[in-house]
This record gives sequence, C-alpha cells and structure tokens, in this order.
Amino acid sequence: TWLIPHFEKMLYDNALLARAYLHGWQVMGEERWMRVCEETLDWALREMRGPEGGFYSALDAESEGEEGRFYVWDEAEMRETLAEGGLGADSVERVLGYWGVSATGNFEGKNILHVPLGPRAQQPPELVDARTALYARRDERARPGLDDKRICSWNGLMIAALSDAGAAMGRDDYLDAACACARFVFDSMRDPEGRLLRTWKEGSGRLNAYLEDHAFLVEGLLRLYEATLEVRWFDAARETADTMIERFADRNRGGFFTTSHDHEALIARRKDVGDHPIPSGNSSAAFGLLRLAALTGERSYEEQAVGAMRLFSPAAARHPDAFGHLLQAIDFHLSPIREVALVAPATDGSTPLAELAGVVRSAHRPHVVLAGGPEGTERPELLRERPAVEGRAAAYVCENFACKAPVTDPKELEAELR
Repeated sequence: TWLIPHFEKMLYDNALLARAYLHGWQVMGEERWMRVCEETLDWALREMRGPEGGFYSALDAESEGEEGRFYVWDEAEMRETLAEGGLGADSVERVLGYWGVSATGNFEGKNILHVPLGPRAQQPPELVDARTALYARRDERARPGLDDKRICSWNGLMIAALSDAGAAMGRDDYLDAACACARFVFDSMRDPEGRLLRTWKEGSGRLNAYLEDHAFLVEGLLRLYEATLEVRWFDAARETADTMIERFADRNRGGFFTTSHDHEALIARRKDVGDHPIPSGNSSAAFGLLRLAALTGERSYEEQAVGAMRLFSPAAARHPDAFGHLLQAIDFHLSPIREVALVAPATDGSTPLAELAGVVRSAHRPHVVLAGGPEGTERPELLRERPAVEGRAAAYVCENFACKAPVTDPKELEAELR
C-alpha cells in the first residue's frame, strides 16, 4: 500500500501505462481505470508536448537540489491552499482523507498524493476544485528540469496510446495529437535520404534510428490508421516496416539487429532481448509485422515476425515475465484473427463508417484488425473488391481474407465479433 518514491517522469512510462489502463477499463468496465488513462494522457499533453507536436523525453526528479520537492506536499500547506481555493472545512477533510494526507506524511515527512483503494476510492465531489487550487499553488514552485529532446521510439509509443484511447473514448483531441505527432516524426525526424533519426532537439534531428525506433513507429502508425482509417498512416507504417526489414533483418538466423546494416561500424551487431522496461525492438517488430500481414495478406511480413518469435521463444518460455510484449505477439500469431473491412458507398460524402467502426472499437479486441474506406479502395489489400451493399456501408468479417457475408447493421456486426 506504500508508494515507492520515483519522481522522474519518463514519457514511455506514461504511454505504456495509459494503454494498460485503457485495456483494463475495456475488459473490466471499471470507470476508475478509464479515468487513470485519461488523466495520464491529459498530463502528457499538458506537460510533455512540444509546440511542433512531438513529445519530450522526461521531467527530472529534483528541483532546487531536492528530490520530489515539486511534487510532494505537507499537510499544513495543503490545508492553507485548499481553504484559499474556497473549500470549506468539511470539504478539506474529505479531500485530505481521499489522498491519504497526514501530518507525518509518507515520504520524508511530506505527502505523495495517491489514488486510494478500498473504502476511500470514491472521489469526493470537491476534487476538481481541490486540484485547481493545488495546481495554481504548485505553479509557484521551481519546476524540475526538462529533458526536451524528442526520441523517435518513445513518440511511437505515444502515438499508439493516443490512437487507442482516442478511438475507444471518442476523444478527437487525442487523435489530433496522435496525427500531429506522426506528422512531426515524418517531417522532422528523417535525414535528407528519408531515413529515420533517433532524436530531435532545437530544430534538428540527430543519430541513426535504431530497430526500436522503426518497430515502435510501425505499431503506432498502424494503431493510428485503425483509429482514423486515413490511408496515409497505413502507407507510412508499411514504408517504415519495409525499411526496417531491409536494414535490420537477420537473413540467416531470424530476428532483427539493434542497428542497421549501414550504421557506423561496431564490434558486433547485437539484438534486443527482453521487454523491460519497454518492449524490445524484436518483440515490437514481430507484433507490428503480424498486424501488417493481417491487413495486407502479405505472408512475407508474417515470415519475418515468425523468425523473431522463433529465435526468442525459448527464453520467453523460461522467463515469461521478461517477455510480455513478445508473448502478446505469439498469442496474436496463434489465435484466429478477425479481419474487419468496412466499406462505404463511393458516392456518399458523409462518414457512414463511423457507427460500424464504433462497434469494433467499443471493446478490447486483441485479435481483430480494422480497415476502412470507400468502394474501390486498394490499400490495405483487405479492402480490395469489397463493395458496399445496396448503397449502404458494409462490414466484412474475415479470417485469412475469407469473408462472411457482409452486414450493414451495427448490431449484426457486434454479434459476429462476439
């Protein structure tokens, strides 16, 4: 029940946790998990987003030479701040009780505010006003140092998190942020030859991108495509995946090297192993390529993914807790995958796919891929030669590109997916 003090705010922590809580809410239906997801992403948009749309790397743990000084509170200061913010005595007590604030504190005499479990889990109605007052007081403090470089791979994780949450919650601001981040990466984090760069700071990109930069970006762009059904993001994902295979794949033993074949000379080209604290490049590459194969029917993507899974699966069997993302990829590979193609009438200028797409996005569906567009759309290949039905938007539910009869009613689509 006690928090482990860790005040440094890393971008990847928040991206991964937001998706985890989103899926927890979708699976278990507990609203507090949705709230944690939203608050995490709202914090990232407020504190970690650069003016060009990319995301910073980290906020420091220290300010004025003291760890946690910006983040912790003593009880007396909180009481004063809340009272000045207009909260009455009873409201102050409810808020302090909810956050577990005491005179002795839980970290070196101060209080780390934390979301409670058990009987105190119900939010008091004054919490919004309390937060407003505390944010205003905290803004008077010296802020922690900001690591404002943008890292390609971590921005890929944020694109995925914002895309999944935006689609599931109907948050257009999240989708807009994901699109802006993707545009920033493709516009600013590539060299003159179009190759991805690892970092960006003060107007210029630097360093050759690694495997994880490509792999995380493939996953993020595919999630963004499925969230928006804008074909440019599918095209960008496929272009990145093709580059990743060409420059990083081990043609002899399978899997992917951490560095590209045209990287500066090293003593040895190693391979990422293990999904701690973030997914390894190989796990992410395998998962992204499997999803790409499901959308395109291109078996070469699947073969590359299987090569990586085969290489690392013996270690995953012995140490499954260290290979969480790889196990997700293996599960996806071994499970029947539903390929959902949504097709709109070519002459309809509205957005007739929204209701059908909402059905697909209404639950956590780890074994579903989604494509959509007007009749005649050629990319992804899942959409080819799929007509609308009597002038109405249609949904095709397929496995290995073999499709059931199309449906036009959202309830029928929900039944098929269930």
